[in-house]
Amino acid sequence: MSQHTRRETTPQLLPSGGAPAPERVDAPNGRRLGLTLGMLVLPMYVALGAPSVALPAIGRALAVPFGATAWILAAWSLTSALAMPVAGRLLVRWSPFQVLVAGVTALAAGSALAGAGPTLSVVIVGRLIGGAGAGATVIAVFAAATALPGRQRIRALGIIAAAGATASGCGTLIGGAVTAWLGWRPVLAIPVLALPLLLAALPSKRALTRSGSDERNDSTGQLDVAGAAVLSVLAGSVITLLQAHSVGLPAPVTLVVAAAGVLAAVGLWWRVRSTPDGFVPRRVIASRGFVAAGLIGGTVFAGYYGVLFRAPSLIEQATGGGPLEAGVLLVPAAVCSVPAGRLVGTFTGRFTGWQVSAGLAALTVIGVLVVAVSTVPIPIVIGTALTVCGFAGAQAALVGLAPDLVAADDRDTAQGLLNFMNALGGGIGPAAVAGLSGIVPASVALAVLAALPLAGLGLSLTRRPGADHRPEPGATRGSPR
Repeated sequence: MSQHTRRETTPQLLPSGGAPAPERVDAPNGRRLGLTLGMLVLPMYVALGAPSVALPAIGRALAVPFGATAWILAAWSLTSALAMPVAGRLLVRWSPFQVLVAGVTALAAGSALAGAGPTLSVVIVGRLIGGAGAGATVIAVFAAATALPGRQRIRALGIIAAAGATASGCGTLIGGAVTAWLGWRPVLAIPVLALPLLLAALPSKRALTRSGSDERNDSTGQLDVAGAAVLSVLAGSVITLLQAHSVGLPAPVTLVVAAAGVLAAVGLWWRVRSTPDGFVPRRVIASRGFVAAGLIGGTVFAGYYGVLFRAPSLIEQATGGGPLEAGVLLVPAAVCSVPAGRLVGTFTGRFTGWQVSAGLAALTVIGVLVVAVSTVPIPIVIGTALTVCGFAGAQAALVGLAPDLVAADDRDTAQGLLNFMNALGGGIGPAAVAGLSGIVPASVALAVLAALPLAGLGLSLTRRPGADHRPEPGATRGSPR
């Protein structure tokens, strides 16, 4: 088979140029499905930024130190990241619609518990449950979108990414307004709104079911609990260690967490080698370009969420106002996600995927540094807007790249692992800024944070255009590639 023919039969999501691949006549409409799913994820993404402005009120109401309230943010990020690869494995047997229903149900139940929690411990448990539901929902949404062909896939992902970035960017405004007018409990309960919005996805149930089942394999193997456990411990250890100083974690506990993280890393390495078809399949992470895509996305997410965590307080310090004023000023930055998500589709027709990701990482680096050196509101808003563009673009470009890096029957598993790496980066960003802020000035903490997307930029620039292709359909499952 010639190279030209192979490129026609296994098209890259992010081509270096030329006409897009033919699309099926009966394929679901990317714009319609993107709007439906984008609306569904709005409450979930609002929940990322809204609680940050309510933390002082939560600390006062529950009579706990402010540092302890950081776990409210960390709990969500942690279980959201961990649920993603689990949901990816469940998609081997379930349709995206089934995973979507399960995820939204957990999201709503956990958020209701967090909003009604009488103690900080109960609130954190609720956030853990809600975060897990959010992670499963994200995977179901992207599994449906990435199953679309060609331009329809890019169109749907761009709309979903723009919705997510806009909602997370406006979270501080919504959180400030709700806290000021209704109190902190409704802020934590906002994701409950995803439950009635699930009804809007019912007309698309056929598309969601078909998208998930077209290329699903008939595997009936059991979930690799040991692999999931060591990955969970590793991720939890990283997040906890980064926030150890900010939450006042005792030194003996910190050492235990560090030791657990090291053991988990060794256990994960051994599990991948000894169980090629386990929770983290060796053939998936060995697929050329897959780990690079995950690392790049994780560094961009870290830069964005680190800025989102710090920007509201910096604006409050600069203006002397409150969280509501800071949220209003950040609205223009959030709106930038809409054109960013749409422009990705245009750029992917002219540049390779790695070139696009390099540009997005560069925008994130510049944005983080602008926020780091700024002492007045306008530059802080501009810097935040640049990171918003990087986040929205990376979510559309890199998440959509996963299906073209692995075999068709590994698509859902790869999607879960890639989103796990992205979400873990999103948890690392604010955790790193929070941890460093107690040791060095906020500007230095943000400058250090910029090193992460800078590493992503360097990794993008080392990728050769056209070097990464999906394995041939006839490749054997269960063997490393």
